[in-house]
Amino acid sequence: MASAVPKILVVDDELSMREFLEVLLVQEGYDVSLANNGKQAVALIEKHSFDLVLSDIRLGDLTGLDVLRAAKKKDSETVVVLISAYSTTEIAVEAMNEGAFDFVPKPFDNSELKATLGKALELKLSGDKKTSPSTQPEIHLHFGKIIGNSPGMMRIYDMINQVAKTKTNVLISGESGTGKELIARAIHDMSDRCDHPFVVVNCGGIPETLIESEFFGHVKGAFTGAVAEKKGLFEAAHTGTIFLDEIGELPPMLQVKLLRAVQETVVKPVGGTREITVDVRIISATNKRLEEEVIDGNFREDLFFRLNVIPLKVPPLRDRKGDVQLLANFFTEKYARTMGKDISKLSSYAIDFLNKYSFPGNVRELENLIERSVALSSTNIILPESLSISMHKKRRWIEGIKGCRYDLDDVAQGVDLDKILLTIEDAYLKKAMELAGGYKNKAAELLGLSLRSIRYRLSKQEEGEEK
Repeated sequence: MASAVPKILVVDDELSMREFLEVLLVQEGYDVSLANNGKQAVALIEKHSFDLVLSDIRLGDLTGLDVLRAAKKKDSETVVVLISAYSTTEIAVEAMNEGAFDFVPKPFDNSELKATLGKALELKLSGDKKTSPSTQPEIHLHFGKIIGNSPGMMRIYDMINQVAKTKTNVLISGESGTGKELIARAIHDMSDRCDHPFVVVNCGGIPETLIESEFFGHVKGAFTGAVAEKKGLFEAAHTGTIFLDEIGELPPMLQVKLLRAVQETVVKPVGGTREITVDVRIISATNKRLEEEVIDGNFREDLFFRLNVIPLKVPPLRDRKGDVQLLANFFTEKYARTMGKDISKLSSYAIDFLNKYSFPGNVRELENLIERSVALSSTNIILPESLSISMHKKRRWIEGIKGCRYDLDDVAQGVDLDKILLTIEDAYLKKAMELAGGYKNKAAELLGLSLRSIRYRLSKQEEGEEK
């Protein structure tokens, strides 16, 4: 049985971290003991009873997993939380399978760590085993279901920490498949609105004739088929967060009405006369470059500035190569468990294969690839031939000057070849001029053109930009 004042053992081989955690936990009213290595921790566990053990993974002698096993051997009800700056999916999975309550990567958010420990002790005191993560392991690396330790993702985590507690609107930009919705949900989950609705709206997936009604609701009889009053998505998100995915797809008419909702915090149902006050935080996402959409007249500048108070750009997977193996291992474990297959890992050759691939479809493509590989694999290790990546390599992409990406498979549906070729030519001209320091004769040499030819092409480019 847990003592009146919960007793916590902190195990870390860094003095500064031990002292920091001691101060943090004593302030919370816990009885804290310290161990500076694994052997000392095991000795203390054998001699004393602890309600919770908070241990680093790397301890110099033993590991945090050794401490976990010793704690569970002494008392299976002892709650163990592991922390590490060197988190991998394999270690996290093993820790959960060994009975760890949770796995918290460094650097951690102080309030998040305190909440985790509080929940762990609450579950122990209540004797509730059903809701413990150890019985239904779900690996949380940093924030919610976002996985990655690359510098680009660490910057994203820092931004989430900074903006979560505010009500400020956030615009998340990034290519399709990079996990923009996961980031929006993490911001919501870490905010004061976490217990209130998180409403997801796919702005490109609603017919233009229905989008106003979906956003703001309608009254009975407002239009043919409106047989009853309907609450809109903004009203449904009241006191919570509304996530406007692919905001760049909104038609101009809706942009005007959305601007008023953002500025005045009121909405008017279609066909109604009464305005409804709504308290919502707006997080938007786009795979377009909205600044260019504004310049081209496709997106309202005033709405852009209202939504883009805090810009957050998600890096594509090709720019966070260090995360490919981490994600691949996570998806392998996930789908092996879902499909009931005894697949433990990817071979080193398979990992090398994945690291050399550019993943134009980003994390979504990687997950799809691993799911199929697990389903088709006949061994307990994912081998390169199981990845079926050859079919992906046939999909060749061309990236233009404005970030446009052209898939050669799209020819089957029909394409504007002149526009594509012009975009590619613009990209090459710009790059050549950049490398040549602005000298046209040098740029012409780089492109195998005559000076007269490059002058003509550059003049066409300038005329197009002026338009």
